[in-house]
Amino acid sequence: MAKNIAVIGDGESIKGFSAVGLDIFPCDDPAEAAKLLRRIADSDNYAVIYLTELVYNSAEKERGRYEDRMTPAIIPIPGVTGNSQTGRRRLSGFVEKAVGSDIIFNN
Repeated sequence: MAKNIAVIGDGESIKGFSAVGLDIFPCDDPAEAAKLLRRIADSDNYAVIYLTELVYNSAEKERGRYEDRMTPAIIPIPGVTGNSQTGRRRLSGFVEKAVGSDIIFNN
């Protein structure tokens, strides 16, 4: 069964993703976005779920439920309010865990 890609965040930040075929779920309330994440992730219809950084940071408890699973991959993306470097810190942590040192972002 083919799986889709979802994007959750404020409407202004995610509206363009529908133009490239992603399923968008606009939500301006971080508490509601966490519930929405759980509903979408548990549906087993999505292989990847992008969250704006605001939603990603506010839904830590819900994200934790899916960390050890192969799918869905939950990935932070910047919103229209700017980039808080959440995605970069996350990637840096993965690299350091895998090779013992941050070889990508180490200045």
